[in-house]
Amino acid sequence: MIDRPGWTFLTNHARVLVQIARDPGIRVRDIATRCMLTERAVQRIIVDLEEGGYLSHERQGRVNHYRVITGKQLRHPADAGPTVSELLAVLLR
Repeated sequence: MIDRPGWTFLTNHARVLVQIARDPGIRVRDIATRCMLTERAVQRIIVDLEEGGYLSHERQGRVNHYRVITGKQLRHPADAGPTVSELLAVLLR
């Protein structure tokens, strides 16, 4: 069998969402470290998630506090049906 390291089971968007679900007050720097991404990549992903309606944030002093929109259905048509909450229930075990 040929080893193909070019793919993974989870997208970077899913990884970032999981980190935020675990700690809604997490810093971009800490998400980047845990997901092995750059801070800039994490910032772009957060914008994507917010624009897609999967995430919102509120500024509290110098810190962002994130809120995952758990009732939203997954984005890809092949994943139609399950919600973000159902996905996170599996990933946060």
